[in-house]
Amino acid sequence: MRLKPRAKTAGNFINTYSHWVMLLAYLMLFFAFILLPIILAAALSFTNFNSVEIGGFQGLQNYIRAFTQDTVFMQKILPNTILYALIVGPGGYLLSFVVAWILSQLTKTARTILAVILYIPSLISGVAVSTIWAATFAGDRTGYLNNILIQMGIINEPVAWLQSSDYLMPIMIFVALWSSMGIGFLSMLSGILNVDREQYEAGIIDGISNRVQEVIYITIPNTKSQMLFGAVMAVVNTFNTTGLGVALSGSNPTPQYAGSLIVNHIDDIGFIRYEMGYAAALSVLLLVIVWIFNKLAYKLFGASD
Repeated sequence: MRLKPRAKTAGNFINTYSHWVMLLAYLMLFFAFILLPIILAAALSFTNFNSVEIGGFQGLQNYIRAFTQDTVFMQKILPNTILYALIVGPGGYLLSFVVAWILSQLTKTARTILAVILYIPSLISGVAVSTIWAATFAGDRTGYLNNILIQMGIINEPVAWLQSSDYLMPIMIFVALWSSMGIGFLSMLSGILNVDREQYEAGIIDGISNRVQEVIYITIPNTKSQMLFGAVMAVVNTFNTTGLGVALSGSNPTPQYAGSLIVNHIDDIGFIRYEMGYAAALSVLLLVIVWIFNKLAYKLFGASD
């Protein structure tokens, strides 16, 4: 007798597609908060949406405007962003790795205490900017830096550090590096601590004679995944810096656009001037730039085929 195939039950269906069931919540959140906003931004970038009226389709006009008509974007915003990214991104990344390696040489108690101390600035950076650094670089005699320099006789009159186009960007870079010991730093510290100590002993037998060679030939190859994570986080955090220059200077755009980055320009265009179509085009350009730098990070630290 030929048996009839057993009908599929709900339990069999769940067992067959259990991996998709487990991923369903994540996929829904990913679509709602990441994929859908990207799709909408890309769609709006081809319109002249002004927050009230969708307006008409205008093709690539917003992108053409960014590179040919928006002189502030080409002369101020884009150079500021590139300069900031080239210093804060690699600088903060290298600083995180060096500090993580130094801490790995200490005892457990000292390492834990110092790691917490170094990690705290990345958690309170927003509060610290508006309380500590804004007061430190205040442009009157009550500013800590001005007060110290006047008492030392280095300057006679207070300097408006945060309103000057000569000083705002260097101060932003300094504050960003101060708070760069974030989750990427902890990831690299964890990776270094988990390197098998026997590899260092084998390296000595093979001819490694100093700590620099240990880092190049043993530490870095064994922590590539953590270094990749740190690089990606450094890229994202660098290009996603939103309120640093605005919080320090107290205005958006910053004085003479000296500390304005792409994200600040997007806020200015979209939420102050209500040119949402053009702001969407700038956000798409920012997404492409971040994607390119992430691809470079994967080329450097990604797993080889």
